Amino acid sequence: MENLALIDSFSEFKDDKLIDRVTLMAILEDVFRNALKKKFGDDDNFDIIINPDKGDLEIWRNRIVVADGEVENENQEISLSEAQKIEPDFEVGEDVSEEVKLFDLGRRSILALRQNLISKIQEHDNTNIYKQFKELEGEIYTAEVHHIRHRAVILLDDEGNELILPKDKQIPSDFFRKGENVRGIIESVELKGNKPNIILSRTAPAFLEKLFEQEIPEVFDGLISVKNVVRIPGEKAKVAVDSYDDRIDPVGACVGMKGSRIHGIVRELGNENIDVINYTNNLQLYITRALSPARVTSIKLDEESKRAEVILKPEEVSKAIGRGGHNIRLAGRLTGYEIDVFREGVEEDVELSEFSDEIEAWIIEEFAKAGLDTAKSILEQDVKDLVKRTDLEEETIDDVIRILKEEFED
Repeated sequence: MENLALIDSFSEFKDDKLIDRVTLMAILEDVFRNALKKKFGDDDNFDIIINPDKGDLEIWRNRIVVADGEVENENQEISLSEAQKIEPDFEVGEDVSEEVKLFDLGRRSILALRQNLISKIQEHDNTNIYKQFKELEGEIYTAEVHHIRHRAVILLDDEGNELILPKDKQIPSDFFRKGENVRGIIESVELKGNKPNIILSRTAPAFLEKLFEQEIPEVFDGLISVKNVVRIPGEKAKVAVDSYDDRIDPVGACVGMKGSRIHGIVRELGNENIDVINYTNNLQLYITRALSPARVTSIKLDEESKRAEVILKPEEVSKAIGRGGHNIRLAGRLTGYEIDVFREGVEEDVELSEFSDEIEAWIIEEFAKAGLDTAKSILEQDVKDLVKRTDLEEETIDDVIRILKEEFED
């Protein structure tokens, strides 16, 4: 009865952790065997009988009868006189089975049994959670804000599972309140110790791709395929789409009438500006489309070095580069080509790198990040606009402009 009562008290974990009865009994046997090893030094000669339906458990110790005074291993052997106290007919060489009661293990062992069981069930529970979420990697998941920390937001789903949304996986404009539902993509699932570490991301390109699947029926049905996605989270994104059905306009279907279909995605991403373009195997055409909204005059490709020289009219250059250089940077990532912009009709221009003896390398690199790598590309810009597009001080930019102007005056 003591065994049965103990199992009944342990069975509360079955309901709390949604663990099935058979698994609970298997864990119980493992826990009891560990306790027997600690108490008796070995558990090989013990039988543990579990009835999953009734929830009862019996422990029997099997020993061999030896002559009085010849017991060498008290766990494995029993003297004839002790055996005959159990059953008078026992003789030397026979097997004796004796039931072990819980109180024989001692109070400390019983308390340790309970702690060990809790640990084993938690380990089993964590393994199941890990497997469940590992299969969901790359999928959109929704959870509720539970706690807001400086470096991460802690989320809980409907089952009470904890997910982490790190600061660097949040869109810069994201602002969360406790109790608010948050969508993201399950980016990674790892076991840290015995606890699953589930990382949610809202900045991954795959999150935008999955939003397209959720919000646009033709993408969900496979009529339109998303070929590539690149993002500067919260700022700008470019999505290349294609369709195997010539009757479908993939861009029109994704954007919708007056942007009706893509509006929900844009709002989810903190008003991220999303360019949807038609994918093509024609590299020149693909790069032209990737630089949208700028209109390209001509393109010269170097497939070996993966570089593209793009000629545009002067008024199109700023569109191609975009605010903060976002447009040209994303176009390069989308197509896999490093894109150099040149102005149509401008014959005399000088690469900014030619001024390395007068302008420090880090300043040249800062201009290059904004897509400004020639003298005239800088001279044609307004100083205040250059301050906004780079991390340079106005005084530094003035010095650069003075140096460049002297070159052309000479």
